[in-house]
This record gives sequence, structure tokens and C-alpha cells, in this order.
Amino acid sequence: MAADDTNLPAGEGAPADPRCGFVALIGAPNAGKSTLLNALVGAKVSIVTHKVQTTRALVRGIALKDEAQIIFVDTPGIFRPRRRLDRAMVTTAWGGAKDADLVGVLVDSRKGIDEEVEAILKTLDEVRQPKVLILTKIDLVRRDTLLELAQALNEQAKFERTFMISSVTGSGVGDVLDYFAASVQPGPWLYPEDQISDLPMRQLAAEITREKMMLRLHEELPYASTVETEQWKELKDGAVRIEQTIFVERESQKKIVLGKGGQAIKAISQASRTEIQAILERPVHLFLFVKVRDSWSDDPERYREMGLEFPD
Repeated sequence: MAADDTNLPAGEGAPADPRCGFVALIGAPNAGKSTLLNALVGAKVSIVTHKVQTTRALVRGIALKDEAQIIFVDTPGIFRPRRRLDRAMVTTAWGGAKDADLVGVLVDSRKGIDEEVEAILKTLDEVRQPKVLILTKIDLVRRDTLLELAQALNEQAKFERTFMISSVTGSGVGDVLDYFAASVQPGPWLYPEDQISDLPMRQLAAEITREKMMLRLHEELPYASTVETEQWKELKDGAVRIEQTIFVERESQKKIVLGKGGQAIKAISQASRTEIQAILERPVHLFLFVKVRDSWSDDPERYREMGLEFPD
């Protein structure tokens, strides 16, 4: 089961000589960070869509390998920020890298070294932690192209190792996990062995609804939209009643989310409820509301809800 509010003591079930550490996954938007995180953990802890800037805050997924517990930190995509929300996300991403013990730099092998990757490479010197290069989506690129790209990237930055992976086929993912498991330092496990994320279930449920909304609406979806879980009520029959609010900035955006005759919001609710129910392994009654809140992306409270610092 995904992150819950279990009170099991940290370290229960840990081996005699445990190892533990934080690994930040950074890269440009859509480099494959969330997909890799889910593959490494072996369960869904971070939402995945084809829309850029899907991940907004730090999402931690916890993986076990032999005597090691590795806390992988999925960070927002790094890009040239234009809005306040953009600045908060990029600042969070670099902060996650600098706070980790090790850093995995993901590059979409199909795109190669574009403007966004160039900008990341220039800032990497400020990250003192050991860094490894992870080329993603290799199932879509010729091997000679991959080798040339790996060489070019290693000439521009200092990487301890280079990995080539496909999170879809699973190729290379085990090698990445083995490397980080061997690289984290000796120390006690920080989480119970059956916990796969530190994301509260209320927040994960909101993220799942946001994912379904993005997948359903594609390009129609307003960038400035967010989801918050307003109520979480345990019912006597074992089911859960969840009330969530989707915040948008304009009335026209509200109409997009609702859809003609409420078809869009109904489909989003059904898809989200099905996934949340599978995670909780019990019935879920999900109620979605859409509210217009002018300039919510300038409201410090909304940033706190998302786990972001409000930028000046």
C-alpha cells in the first residue's frame, strides 16, 4: 500500500548492517523522472503524464535493495521559469539536489542536449554531491546515437557513472538501483520496511486526481490549476469519503474542467476513484468540486498545500 499514516517505528525489519541515503532525480521537464521513480520503487508514488511540469513538489519514493534503503526524491522539471509558480518549482528542484546525498541527472535521449539540458549542465557545478548520468527512453534511440550523446554529456560535466535505461521496458533500471544501493552510506533506515513513500495519503489522492484531469483534458487544461483534498472521512462500513476541490483562475477554465453536461468532471472522478480505491484496498466515495479562485498561484497558502516555498 502507498504512503499512509502508519506509526511503525522507523527501522523495524532493518538488517544488522543497514545503509541509507537520499538520491535526488533531476532533469528537464518530461525527462522521465517520475516514471523512473515508480519503476525503482516498484509502485506508483509519483504521477506521470505527457504534459510538462507535471511534478510540482518533491515526491519521495522509498526503495529497498539488500541491506540498503534508498529514498529517491522526484523533483520538478528544471526549465526557464516565467511565472511565480515556475520559480517555486525550479528552486525546489535545485534545493532537492543540494540536500541529497547523491544525484541522478536524467536526460531524454531522444531530445539530446537541448537548451534546457545545456542550462542544467551549467548549474551542475554548484551541486557538490556525486552525480551520475541517466539516459532515458533508450528503446526509442539507436545505440550509436546513445553512445555519442553519453560522450558529449560526460565531456561537459563530471559524472561518476553513466546509465542507459528504459523505464517502460525495465532495461537498465535494476543497474541503477544496484548502484545507488551500494553507494549510500552505512546508517539506520529512516522508514519502516513496508513504506514506499512519505507522501500523506490525502496529498497522494489529490495528485492522482490532478493526473487524471491532465490526462483527460490534455492541452485544454489550464496550467494554473491545482487539486486539494478538503475532507477525508472514515466511514463505519470501512469505506472512505473524500471531498476534493479543483481550483482554477477563471470561469472559462471551470467550464473546461466540468465539460459539456459535466462529462469531463465525471470521467475524471471515476478514473481517480478507481485508482485511489486500488491503493487503499477499500471502497472510496469521491466527490469533486470546481472553484474559481482568482490568482491562486499568487496565494502563499496554496504553495504550502503543495509543499512549495512561496517565492518573493
